[in-house]
Amino acid sequence: MMEIPEIVGAGLIVIGAALGIGRIGGQAMEAIARQPEASGKIQTAMLIAAALIEGIGFAALFAA
Repeated sequence: MMEIPEIVGAGLIVIGAALGIGRIGGQAMEAIARQPEASGKIQTAMLIAAALIEGIGFAALFAA
């Protein structure tokens, strides 16, 4: 059974990862709106960054 600090830590990890991925998505949409011709490169970079953030969040969740 998880203790209260572990539950709070896990919640903060999930919230932090969600905020990071949301920010990446929002910034990518703004960049695509400014330069539609670069949408492929922007989308690729966005997916890689989101995967890295999610991976770090997943690893941190196991460490908590």
